[in-house]
Amino acid sequence: MTAAPHALLEMKAVAKAFSGNHVLQDVSFGVAPGEIVGLLGPNGSGKSTLLNTINGFETIDRGAIRLAGRRIDGLPVHRVAAAGIGRTFQLPSMPRKMSVLEVAVAAATAHHGIWATLARSAAAGRTEQAALHKAGQLLDQLLLSTVRDLPAAALSGGQKKLLGIVCALMAQPRLLILDEPTAGVHPNLRRDIVVALRALNAQGMTMLIVEHDMQFIREVCTRCVVLDRGRIVADCRPDELVRNEEVVRAYLGRIEEPEPEEVLP
Repeated sequence: MTAAPHALLEMKAVAKAFSGNHVLQDVSFGVAPGEIVGLLGPNGSGKSTLLNTINGFETIDRGAIRLAGRRIDGLPVHRVAAAGIGRTFQLPSMPRKMSVLEVAVAAATAHHGIWATLARSAAAGRTEQAALHKAGQLLDQLLLSTVRDLPAAALSGGQKKLLGIVCALMAQPRLLILDEPTAGVHPNLRRDIVVALRALNAQGMTMLIVEHDMQFIREVCTRCVVLDRGRIVADCRPDELVRNEEVVRAYLGRIEEPEPEEVLP
C-alpha cells in the first residue's frame, strides 16, 4: 500500500478530517505512468474526499500529494489542472445553449477553470482553430462525432459523461481522474466508454477511476485500491480482489444493473 515506483501521482500519509470526523487516515499509494487504477469502496469510505484533495477542492490536514515529484497539495484548483490533472464528475452539467462541439472547444482552456471557461467564447484566431481541430479529434475518438452539432444539454447521461471526458482531455492532462464513468449508463454506451478508455490508455494516458461496477474494473483497470472508513484495506490486481469474497461483500456491496436510457443517434 505504498507509492508505486516512479509514481506519476503519489499520496503519502494523507489525512483529512471534517469537524473531528476522520475521513482520510494516513492514505498512501501511488499511480505509475500508464496505469489505470480503480478506486473502490462503500459510500462514505472517503473516495470523493480523496479525489477532492488531489485536484485542489479540499486541502489536506497532513501528508503530501505529488504529481511527477512536485508537491501539489495546497495549490488552487486551476494550478492543479495546469500541472496536469484532468477530472470528470458523476453528474456532468452542460450549458443549454451550446453545442457539443462548442462545449469541447470552450474546455480547451480548462486549466483556467473549466466551468468559468464555458461562460466565455473560445479564443480567436489560431488558438481557436487549434482548439476546433483537437475537439473534433477527441469527439471522434470518444464516439461523439455524430452528435457534435446537437445541444450538449440534449445528450443522454452516458453521452454527457463521454463529453465530460473530452472536456477533461482538452487540457492535455498527464493524469485523468474519472468519477463513476459508467454509473447509470446504458449498456451500449458503457461498452463505448470501455473501448474509449482502453484506447486512451494505449496512447499512454494514466488514469485513476472511482467505480462500483466490478465488471468494468476487471475490463479496464490494471490495479485496485479499496478504501473503507478512510483507510486503504486492499491494493491489488482486479483478479485478486474479485477472488476475495469477504472484501467484495464488505467493501464493494451489491452491484446494481444500470437503468436503460435513451441514446441519441
